[in-house]
Amino acid sequence: MPGSRASVFGEPEDFEEALRADGVTALLVTSREQFRARLTQISLDRLHLASVEEEVARVALVAVPANTILVSWPIGDRPAPVWGGIEMRTGEMLTLGPGNRVHARTGGSCRWDTIRLPDKELLCYGRALWGPSFFVPPAPAVWRPAPAAGRHLAQLQRAAIRMAEARSGALTNAEAARGLEQQLIYALIQCLSSGPAAQETSAGRRHRCILARFDDLLRADASLGRVEFCAELGISERLLRACCREYLRIGPNRYVRLQRMQQVHRALRSGTPGAASVSEVARRHGFRDPGRFASNYRAVYGELPSATLRRSSRGITPLSLHRPV
Repeated sequence: MPGSRASVFGEPEDFEEALRADGVTALLVTSREQFRARLTQISLDRLHLASVEEEVARVALVAVPANTILVSWPIGDRPAPVWGGIEMRTGEMLTLGPGNRVHARTGGSCRWDTIRLPDKELLCYGRALWGPSFFVPPAPAVWRPAPAAGRHLAQLQRAAIRMAEARSGALTNAEAARGLEQQLIYALIQCLSSGPAAQETSAGRRHRCILARFDDLLRADASLGRVEFCAELGISERLLRACCREYLRIGPNRYVRLQRMQQVHRALRSGTPGAASVSEVARRHGFRDPGRFASNYRAVYGELPSATLRRSSRGITPLSLHRPV
């Protein structure tokens, strides 16, 4: 059944959870600004639409769900998110095939839209409308649709988002929702009909996979250091640094430290770290110096870790509003 939801977020973990169905498995804020984001989501029969407005720099790990194509494009003149090291310009689109794992980073304020749909249905519709040559590669690819086709798709998506945010009853009308979906599918196929303008290189795929495995190791074992990470990955420290700089825009040491700091923050914010003290929670996530940890934590989150735990135990959380539409 068609439905929609508009949300505003003051905590990255809530934003991450809201984007879970779109493949976001982890999200890390890389700046010291207060996190702020707005998200509108629409579910139709075959399509799932999302429109996102963000204000701070972050890195997200996106794992495209099985049997799914994810399509994204930037909105307006703000810098676009960088997906797997691929930078998009205004008027360009990105496709990600099933199972791809990509780090998507932003440098600050940005707006972007996505469409998610079954890969077999997109292929079926595309070949029915444009012939047997219609094809969307499974690897990340950039497309440059004809300006009129790109504008048409963006206008349809914007109209759907406006209806959702205005609580319009149009999206709950089955016939109207079905008509909107058909228009969106046709417009999307028009945008993809000329083939990709650029595709991921073999080196790019290798580096992207290295970083995805690096993330797996980071979450699995808090005791690993850079030497151990490289040994497990079978690469040099130089290559790990190069991959992080290219795809994340931060070095591996800072990335590991921020990830582990975030894990502690989430444990303390949940208010249920067990009977463990703050220092025990910090040690569990790889921090051995309590004083230095507390200082670094305060620099990132604006308060001491004990304050986060006290605030959470009283049930006080930053703004995170979800409004079904």
